[in-house]
This record gives sequence, structure tokens and C-alpha cells, in this order.
Amino acid sequence: MKLDPTTLLHKAPPADGAATRPYLQLAGISKRFGQQQVLSQLDLTIGKGEFVCLLGPSGCGKTTLLRQIAGLDVPDSGHIVMDGRDITLLPPAQRDYGIVFQSYALFPNLSVADNIAYGLGGARRDKARRVTELLALIGLDGIAGKYPAQLSGGQQQRVALARALATSPSLLLLDEPLSALDARVREHLRREIRSLQQKLGITTIMVTHDQEEALTMADRVVVMNGGRIEQCATPFTLYREPATRFVASFVGQGNWLAARSRSTQHATLGDVSLLLPAPHGSAPGSALTLFIRPEDLTLHPRWPATPDAVLADITKLELLGPIYRVSLHVPAWGAANVVADITHAQLAQLDISLQQRVPVSLNVARLRVFASEGAQHD
Repeated sequence: MKLDPTTLLHKAPPADGAATRPYLQLAGISKRFGQQQVLSQLDLTIGKGEFVCLLGPSGCGKTTLLRQIAGLDVPDSGHIVMDGRDITLLPPAQRDYGIVFQSYALFPNLSVADNIAYGLGGARRDKARRVTELLALIGLDGIAGKYPAQLSGGQQQRVALARALATSPSLLLLDEPLSALDARVREHLRREIRSLQQKLGITTIMVTHDQEEALTMADRVVVMNGGRIEQCATPFTLYREPATRFVASFVGQGNWLAARSRSTQHATLGDVSLLLPAPHGSAPGSALTLFIRPEDLTLHPRWPATPDAVLADITKLELLGPIYRVSLHVPAWGAANVVADITHAQLAQLDISLQQRVPVSLNVARLRVFASEGAQHD
């Protein structure tokens, strides 16, 4: 995915913990289907009014975890507490939530008004008033009498959202609600959903495999892999400080550089000696892997004063909308192949072309250090 990091860097968030009092607490949640362990001893706390995204590849367990919260599946072990009440074994009808699915799940034979009012009780006049309020809330006044087949995909998903909110639940669950929509509609709806969630202050959990969706919408992102939580953090922290190799490779773009430890805070990258941003804990002479984002490599129009600059060969120049991605071969870094992201203005200043050599340096403070495959850097 071509993620623009400026969407994160312009809004550095506060701490990574739940911003308010705990509302939903999952402890030791495990689930197995036959011989397959789908969830393994998951712990997660979500604050009141927080928007949390469960992010990960297909089969990582994120939808299964959402189903545990919804009561559509029961965990093999562990507990789920919502607003101080143990709901682990409660049926879905006794849990206070609304849910929106990828497939909309609207009744085709019912009008928009009847779809929204489906779970409402009370007098007809009260239900009609609530439907009118919700249609205004989602920006679809005047379509109460239409049927789902007469609506666009984006409109159907907003109706499904209105139906989920009809009973004023304290928890909203979203299961890949935008994945069936085209890119422009998806981008518009994710802004609308986030704005609506903030306006209502409703605690929201959304499942997605789209990292851009997660990073632009969520207060915190839970990255899952193989039934486990790899990292739970704000979008900014997740992008800037990935805790594991999987998170670093799954979220955004990055460069992986083979290096060797010289001391607890020094490494050799090809012919270059580096002072690393933090001690790495590996013995001298052991292999290290350095990770750095494309925007943290700097191309220079002329030889810079910085002592760690080296020459690189430009092998490819790719336009990605607001940025250019420059592929480089760097002999001094152990013949490494890397990519750097630059703006249109920077490209004009550099005046570069294919097969040209250009000075390049890296922002050492942005390096993440991994001792070996699968290791976690603290």
C-alpha cells in the first residue's frame, strides 16, 4: 500500500494507553477451531469513547476476536468485561452493542426506514422520529421510503451504520465495513464514520486489513498476527516505533539493512560506522538488521557536510502522487538496495535522473534495530 506518512506526522498523538477509563477489558482470550489455534491468550483494554482498529492480514484472528466481543463465538478460555460487567458467556442480545458488516446485511424487502427501525421498540411515532434523526445524522434525509437496491454501496453502508446506532448502543463494532466500496467512496466514508464516532463519543472497534484505514481513523491500532497481538499503539507510535519485525514490514514501507554490532551502541553498515540511537543488547560481532523508513533517507544536491554521507546509484524513479519513490543501490552500505521518498520540490532541487550518482545519508535517530529474525527491539 502506498501510505503517505504525512497523514501521521502532522498529528503526533498523546500516550499509547487507553485515553479514558477502561470500558472493555479482554483477559487471556483464546480460541481454537479443530487443530488450529486462532487466538492465543490475548489481553486488551479499550477506553470509554476510544476508536480502536484491529489490523492484520487475512487469517490473523481479528474477525474471530470481534466475534468473541459480539458473543457470536464463545472463547475457549479468558474473560470479557464490558463496563464492569462480565459478558463472556452472555448471548448477543444481552450485550449492549451495534454491529456493521462488510456485506451491509440490509433486508432487501424492507424500506430504508424499516431497515433502520428493525430493532426498535415503542410507538410507531417514536420509531419514525428516531429514523428521521438517524437519517439526518448520516446525511441521507429524504430516502426513508427507498429500498436498498435503489441505493449506492456507500449509501447502503450508511444505512447499515444508522441501523447499528438506532438503539443508542454503548459499543459499535465494525467488521471491514468499507472493503466492498471503491477507493473514493471508502476515503469519504472513513472520514464520515470517524467524525460521527467523535460526535457521539461511542466506543468503537473496527476490523480492517487496510493499514491506511486504520492509521487515519483510529486512536489506537492493534496489530495482530497468527492469533497474537504484535503491538497496540497510537498510529504515530506504530509507524515511527514498530516493536517487531512483523509490524515494521506490515505497516508502511521500509528499508532493511544488514549490519554488524561493534559495541552495545555501535554498528557497522558495510563500510560505514554508525552510532545507533539506543543500546541494542547484542554481542560485538553479531548480526543486526537495521530498519528505516524511506522518508528518513536524504538525497543531497551536492556533497554534504554530514560525515556519514555515501554515494548511491539511482536505479528507478516512481511517481506516487504527492511523492516520488527513488530506488537506490548503495555500494558503501554493503551493496544495499533501498528506497527514498522525496517531494516534487525536492526532486526539482536535486535535478536527478536514472543512472545518476547522488550523495545519500540516513537519519540515524530514526533507525530501528533488530538483533535477529523475529526478535523484538525494546
